[in-house]
Amino acid sequence: MKVMDWTNVPIMKYGVVNMKRVLYVPLDDRPVNLDDVILQGKSAGIEVITPSINDIKNRLDAHKTISGSTVLDTMSPRFGKTLNIRQFILNNASSVDGFIISTDMLAYGGLIGSRRLRTSDGGIYPNYDAATTNLLDVICEIKQCYPSKPVYVMDTIMRLATSAYVEGQNYDAYTESRSFTQQPRQIYVEFNDIINGYDTKPDNTPFGDPVHFNKEQYYYARHHKFKSNYYILDQLARLGYIDFLAIGVDDSSTQGVQANEIRFIEAYINEYLGGGTEGQNPERAIILPDADGLGHSLLARMANHLYCDGVNPRYMVQYYGPHGSTIINTYEYMTVHDNIQRHVEMIGGQWVTSGSYDLEIVAITDVNQVSSALSRIESNRNERIPTIVIDFVAKGASNATVTEALLDSPFTGGLLGYSGWNTAGNKIGIALGMGQARYAYLVTESHPAALHKAVNAHGSLLFKRFLKDYYYKTVAIAEIRTYSRANTLYTNVLYPDQNMGLFNSTSDYNHMIILLRDRMQTYMNTLAGKNAFLIGSSTSRGNVRQISGSTWSFSQYSSASLAYANPDYIWERVFEITLRPKVILE
Repeated sequence: MKVMDWTNVPIMKYGVVNMKRVLYVPLDDRPVNLDDVILQGKSAGIEVITPSINDIKNRLDAHKTISGSTVLDTMSPRFGKTLNIRQFILNNASSVDGFIISTDMLAYGGLIGSRRLRTSDGGIYPNYDAATTNLLDVICEIKQCYPSKPVYVMDTIMRLATSAYVEGQNYDAYTESRSFTQQPRQIYVEFNDIINGYDTKPDNTPFGDPVHFNKEQYYYARHHKFKSNYYILDQLARLGYIDFLAIGVDDSSTQGVQANEIRFIEAYINEYLGGGTEGQNPERAIILPDADGLGHSLLARMANHLYCDGVNPRYMVQYYGPHGSTIINTYEYMTVHDNIQRHVEMIGGQWVTSGSYDLEIVAITDVNQVSSALSRIESNRNERIPTIVIDFVAKGASNATVTEALLDSPFTGGLLGYSGWNTAGNKIGIALGMGQARYAYLVTESHPAALHKAVNAHGSLLFKRFLKDYYYKTVAIAEIRTYSRANTLYTNVLYPDQNMGLFNSTSDYNHMIILLRDRMQTYMNTLAGKNAFLIGSSTSRGNVRQISGSTWSFSQYSSASLAYANPDYIWERVFEITLRPKVILE
């Protein structure tokens, strides 16, 4: 890797704004994978073009059969239209500067489509499914036609659990399948042995039959997905049709049915993709625990490629609390420290542990050390060290004490990246992706109009992270979840908030939408008044507008708004909301 040397990086001059265009096929249409990545692109002067929303639309089961107060079955989910997505890629390949493609969406119609239970696993690899491989081969087509354009691909290892409320798989199936597949398996290293050994215990005996899901159909789904994982590595990445492959392990564990798959892929990267180390190759392919942060990470890598000519910024991490090497998230197989390092390499950065560096990651792992973290953020601002903050204290959302302290600091509004959303891997991918994309633009762009548009986008994205990760995921969600569960229509549905459109009445669902919108208006105004933003105040410390060596310029937060009708439950479940606050800086 090159060390950051800005004498070799072209600075964009005044004149026509040369906005980059990147074709992006997202994992699915949830805001974390779609809206946030598009806005991240704007913060880095990149126009992110995506397929028609109707072609990438994913939904959980939309219909049910009932008997009195009991749900008998659910059905009718929605998946992406894979043939249309393939054509979208071909139609737009000539007009973009690079590609970021989710193979889950391209080949399966999205993340939930990639783990649908199957009655067959297809044929023998590599001729296991012509329909699937023909879709994947569009990656080969575009690379052959446009060899100089970077092609980045994100793939996922199938998660442990089935999808709740997709094609009749209920929440009992979800919990049982995760427990069942988390049990240790016999160790295998050869591809066919792994495929045939999913049901083998370490003592070489088979597992019993689960109650709530079909074990055989689950294994068929794993067979098919793992064959696709192998095909992408063996037929596309190895042959040079993919410039960089990000493999996310979704909903994982330190043991279980994924373990042999992970070891196989790591061994393949080491042996066949140009000399990887410990199963990772920062120039070709990386595998780590994440899924919903992969789009952010690859867009950041793309920004670095397009603006910085392959120069790799150096990253240092500072922990405030236990060291990340001592922490493994409940839904992951890798330590937080290793996960940060691999994400740094995924976004195009260089990991350093001593000496000089370009960006600093402030990783908060203990609520009692937040004051020290804040002191570090302030000193970094004064010393002109770009900073990214990740809140690891809470397991699935921002910690209240940490967030309130961050929002009380006038320097938080100038962070390049921040996240407290969901798993450790998600938080890392979102925060680092956000920060690296922004950094690549800040140090290379000088056109005033372009800088103005980009700082508004970044300010809006940073504001959204706090509004969503904290005010929704930590505060408002509890009220709405409680209401949903107190008003379930069915005695055998304990968690109606998993699919509120099905399990709550229309009037109750509409009540929760109004409650959501009212609360987010209130919290938007609360957030706007926090010291981190001080919307409309001349005393605001502002956001970073441009970096030119040690000279930084800033823009102050001027206004913030949120359309009343914008917050919505895009998948009709409490986990995820649409949220598009608009922030203007001067």
